[in-house]
Parts: sequence; structure tokens; C-alpha cells
Amino acid sequence: MAAVPLLAIERASKRFGSTVALDDVSVDVAPGEFFALLGPSGCGKTTLMRLIAGFERPDSGRLTLEGRDLAGLPPHQRPINMMFQSYALFPHLDVFENIAFGLRRKGLAQDDVKKRVQELLDVVQLGGFNARRIHQLSGGQKQRVALARALAPGPKLLLLDEPLGALDRKLREETQLQLKQIQRKLNTAFVIVTHDQDEALALADRIAVMRAGKIEQIGAPPDVYRRPQNRFVADFIGATNLIEGHVSRADGVWFVAPFGKIARAVCTLDDGARAALSLRPQDIRLARDGAGLPGRVAQASFRGETTLLWVELDTGGTLRVSCPPDAGLAQGDSVRVTIPPEAGALLAEPRP
Repeated sequence: MAAVPLLAIERASKRFGSTVALDDVSVDVAPGEFFALLGPSGCGKTTLMRLIAGFERPDSGRLTLEGRDLAGLPPHQRPINMMFQSYALFPHLDVFENIAFGLRRKGLAQDDVKKRVQELLDVVQLGGFNARRIHQLSGGQKQRVALARALAPGPKLLLLDEPLGALDRKLREETQLQLKQIQRKLNTAFVIVTHDQDEALALADRIAVMRAGKIEQIGAPPDVYRRPQNRFVADFIGATNLIEGHVSRADGVWFVAPFGKIARAVCTLDDGARAALSLRPQDIRLARDGAGLPGRVAQASFRGETTLLWVELDTGGTLRVSCPPDAGLAQGDSVRVTIPPEAGALLAEPRP
């Protein structure tokens, strides 16, 4: 028997005037899961989060939490809490009182409030910060206070609205690790809304990629990254080369691109079917000579652990290829390009 999801959304739709914000969306979140709603601005991810929280009602569809229908249940009666991008901390209260605020409103005894706040301060690694004022905290510390306050009532599900958007890159990466550790320790289901692909890949157990009010694909980060189901997902999740062509089954299985034939190890498409091949830059092999497609390095961009090259093929077209910085390849160098048969994902849909 399949496990009962914590949250189940069935065919939810929402319009604002003539704008379709959500179009027949179905998704579920398991207990203790870290789930990401990922997509560009205006894709519907924030509207979906607001439906879950109870700030908006669906025009159609059904939302349940542990099998209980959420229809008509106001936000404050749902065992769901939300952490906002702005953190929404009270500047006139110290750290302890910010975290205790919701607990006091629930009428908890003072001893229970103290115990719960201290537990959460230890979890978010801010022990000893009880009396600090909000203006005395760094951006990362404010983020953790906001997280502790959202977790204080013990919600079954925590919604996070772009929680790391205000942090610089280095602090954001450090906080991602802390957020994942906290979520695992508490075993509380988290749903994060983000437009940042790297953030979703780093944090989530599963990702729902959204576009124009619909879910394009749901899967574990490696599946979404390595096996995109369509052009949008392939192009949105990380850098890729999208190559137009068709399938040929003459003397083997081939993807026929404008610059030549590429052998395929696995292919479910019929002979002659139009398709696109999504190739990640790191899946392409380069050599200075030998077999492969001849080309020339048109541009090189140092990226720290890798160097990204734009290779112009002699037969036409340009491919982005990543290689180690010590490969010694520079603009103007002649190279040979090899594409392994198992590399990339073959997408059935042609260019729109």
C-alpha cells in the first residue's frame, strides 16, 4: 500500500480576472519531505503556496492535510506555518520574544515557552542569543531567528517563501546546509518556493518545476537535471545545449543533428521522429586531436572549478563545453568534440 501523503493537492485551479494563475495542478508532499516549487516569476508557485497556507482559495480542486480537507479552514487553524522572504521579525522585541510570540498567543505556560524557545535556539545554533536585539544580528542570524519563530508552534508543514533571497552568495550556500540539517533534525515537512535552480537542487528531496500555472515535471533533483521531460525543464534547470534534429534507425540508432550523426545508447522514438537533444556542457568530451567533430574554441570563460568553452564546429553550430581549468585550452585553439552515446536526454518535442 502506498504511503499516505502529508499534503495532497488534487486538480487545483485559480484565476485572477482573466489571468490563469494555476491550471489543474496536482502534487503531494510526504511527511518529513523537503519539497521545492521551482519556476520563473509568474509561474504560479507563490499562488500555490498561498493556497496551501489558506491565504487564497482555489476556484476548483481539493487540498487535504493528513486526509483532512482544508476547504474553509482559515490560516490560523491550519497546522501549517510560513516563513516570509522579508523574515517579518519584530524590531522592538529581542530574539527570545520574537520566537516566543506565537507560543504566548497560543496560551502556553511560561515554563513551556522558555523550554521550547531554548530548544529551537539550540537547533538553529543561536544558543546564548536570547537577549540580542534584531538590529544586532547578521542577515544569516535573522534568517535563523525567523525560521525558529516559524517552527515554534510545531507545524506539520512549513512553507518558505524565497527564504535565502536576501543573502549574498557565500552566506546563502552556508545557510542552505544549515537549513537542510535543521529540517532533517526536526523531520518536519518543508515546502520551499524559489526561482533559484541551484537552491532547489541543493535542498530538495523532490522538485516540482512550474511554468504558466502548470507543473512541467516532478522528480528528485538528479532525475529532473539528468532526465528532463521537455525543453523548458532542460533549459531552465542548469546550462544545456539544445540541439534540433531527428531520429534515424538506419544501421543503428542515431540522433541526426545539423552538424552530424550522434550515436544513441537508448532511444524510444520512432525512425524519423523530430526531437531535440539536451546536452549538459560537462557531458561533452574535448581533445586536441584524434576522432570527433572538428571545431575551434571561440570563447573561454573561467568559472573557478571549471572553464566554460564555446566551441564552434567546422560543420556548423556552437556547443558549450565545460572542462578543467588546467586543460590548457584557450580562445582560438583547434579541438575535437566527442559526444558519448549515453550522454544527454532526447526530447520528443520539436522547437515550438
